[in-house]
Amino acid sequence: MRALVFCAGAGKRMRPLTQLMPKPLVPVLGIPMVVRQILALRRAGVTEIMLNAAHGARILQGAIGDGSRWGVRITYSVEGNSTEEALETRGGIVKALPYLAEGGKTFLAVAGDIVTDYDYARLLGRARLLDQSNADAHLVLVPNPGYHPQGDMSLAPSGRIGREGERLTFSSLAAYRTSLFEGLPAVEAKLFPWLWKIIDAGRVTGERWDGAWYNVGTIEERNRVEREIEARK
Repeated sequence: MRALVFCAGAGKRMRPLTQLMPKPLVPVLGIPMVVRQILALRRAGVTEIMLNAAHGARILQGAIGDGSRWGVRITYSVEGNSTEEALETRGGIVKALPYLAEGGKTFLAVAGDIVTDYDYARLLGRARLLDQSNADAHLVLVPNPGYHPQGDMSLAPSGRIGREGERLTFSSLAAYRTSLFEGLPAVEAKLFPWLWKIIDAGRVTGERWDGAWYNVGTIEERNRVEREIEARK
């Protein structure tokens, strides 16, 4: 199975750091966030990884290379060299789909700018069960952070994602069936609200993760995350 790591965002709220590098290259405790994702995927046994890129694409490619230093094989889906050329989440997946489909009927898709101790072996297992569960996707949800108290969606006792009940936040960690994106145009397009029709049809499963998960959006947030990780140690 293959994985797509989203690295095309501009990270405007982390300037001036992101004027020098793409946001996923910003280090947390000395380790770039995208490298943390690469290492976590390798620990789960995923060694075929694609990074999508736009803003700072050449810098990302130069810094990460082919992935051999981490025991993985990295390829790139270059959407352009500027924020304006980025295809958003759904568009980025569609552009990368030929590569992802070569790895099987399902794939993992994770954000390159988060820090978490979630075990991707769990997500890999859920991806392999999509056929059996009659689902097209599996999303990992987390408790709502302070900056997003309204949440995104709910998780029913049946394990299906929905709109009713306690709302949680989508962690940007997911597994998808390749067939979900077949036939879609590789143009700029967000995942939501498009994915709601799949959710409303009862074809998206989910799980709740209460461990460490940080969406590192600002320099102040990065500093806080570093303090919390050190405290956890």
